[in-house]
Amino acid sequence: MAEISQDEEIPPNMTLYINNLNEKIKIDQLKKSLHAVFSQFGKILDVLAFKTLKHKGQAWVIFEDVTSATNALRRMQGFPFYDKEMRIQYAKTKSDIIAKADDTFVPREKRKRHDEKGGKKQKEQLDPNQAAAGLNPSYAGAYGATPPLSQIPYLGARPIVPEAPAPPNNILFVQNLPHDATAMMLQMLFNQYPGLKDVRMVEAKPGIAFVEYENEMQSTVAMQALQGFKIQQNQMLITYAKK
Repeated sequence: MAEISQDEEIPPNMTLYINNLNEKIKIDQLKKSLHAVFSQFGKILDVLAFKTLKHKGQAWVIFEDVTSATNALRRMQGFPFYDKEMRIQYAKTKSDIIAKADDTFVPREKRKRHDEKGGKKQKEQLDPNQAAAGLNPSYAGAYGATPPLSQIPYLGARPIVPEAPAPPNNILFVQNLPHDATAMMLQMLFNQYPGLKDVRMVEAKPGIAFVEYENEMQSTVAMQALQGFKIQQNQMLITYAKK
């Protein structure tokens, strides 16, 4: 309980600090997945996550406004993310991108000297900006890396709409996905609902996937819950698959 009261002392701001993340997930995949699940709450300016040992299992999501960050914190607290429940709170340190926007940015050298003079260390929540400064420049983040050839969008790609609605069954047909969506990302979303068996992407046609459950009732629950869910501003369209 003491931890909760400590978190509440941090004033609401645009940056969310997330921990208890699955450390086995690769950084680029983690950033893409976080962007996917949090983008439904508002415009995201950046997602920070790092390879260094002391930053494992942690990330920062920076929104354009406080309202979006607050809604995301309330709705996503405890969300099962790659088999672990996310712990979310407002960040204690203002992100550089926000500080520059509101003219409160302090160069890192000055900030470091000030911190050393005060002798304060925040052990429980690390500074994402310090982490970014020490990041290997050769590292390509989720939004800087070149996607696999199979995921590069091609001109004229459009969602495939079935000619007629298929009868209810255990397989879902998912359309209007971002072209860089992955099976792991979809598995993380659909795994919230019991009975998930398989997720199959269609590499030849970016933007669509098939999600299989054990039975029709389970697939229906998942479809109703995730219908219209936004991934990077793309609203998922879910129907029953034709067999």
